[in-house]
Amino acid sequence: MRLEAITWERLGDLLVERMLALEPGDGGAWPRVAFDGAPAARPGDLAERVGETLRVRGRPSLVVGTEGFLRPASLRLEHGHRDVESYYDGWLDTSALWREVFGPLEPGGDGRILPDLWDPGTDRATRSPRVRLPSRGLLLLHGPLLLRHWFPFDLSVHVLLSPAALRRRTPEADHWTLPAFERYEAESDPAATADVLVRADDPRRPAWNG
Repeated sequence: MRLEAITWERLGDLLVERMLALEPGDGGAWPRVAFDGAPAARPGDLAERVGETLRVRGRPSLVVGTEGFLRPASLRLEHGHRDVESYYDGWLDTSALWREVFGPLEPGGDGRILPDLWDPGTDRATRSPRVRLPSRGLLLLHGPLLLRHWFPFDLSVHVLLSPAALRRRTPEADHWTLPAFERYEAESDPAATADVLVRADDPRRPAWNG
C-alpha cells in the first residue's frame, strides 16, 4: 500500500474534513469513529487532536478510551498477570461498551454515554456521570485490538507500528503483550481493513494512505 508523508497537524485536519461529512451507517444521529492501535502507537493522542479540531470547527465530539472499560482485576488476571490469551480475549469489557457507549447512540437512543466505567489503577468503579452527545456529535473511541469486535464504526483509523517499532516503543515490562498484537495482525489484518491507515514508526514523521 502506498503511503505519503504528512504532519500530525495536517493529518488531524484532513481526518476532520472527512468526519464533517460522515453519516451514520445505521441511520442514527451519531457517527462513530475508531482510533485503533497498540498502546505504544498512542492512538488516543490522535483521537484527542481530532476532537480538539472538531471543537474549533464547531462540531461536538466525545473522546472515549477503552482503558476505562477494562474488566475488574479478578477477571482480567484470573490466569495470571501475563496471560496473553486473557489480554487478547478477556481484558476488555465488550458488553459494557455495547451497553454504555454504543447502545445510547443507536437509532432512537438518547445519546447519553458513560465515558468510563472502571478504573484499572484503583480497581474500582469510576462512578462518572453520563455525558450527552448532541445530535450529529461524533464518538471518537480509541484503544487496542478494536477492529476485531464488530463494533458499529462508521469510520476506522488504524495507527500502525512495524514489529520492530512496536517492540522498541513498548515498555519492556509490557513485552509479554506483543504476541497478542501479532495474532491481531494475522487474524484481523487491521492495516488492510481500516478505512484510514497511519504509519507511525517515527513518531515525528507519520505517513498515511490518504
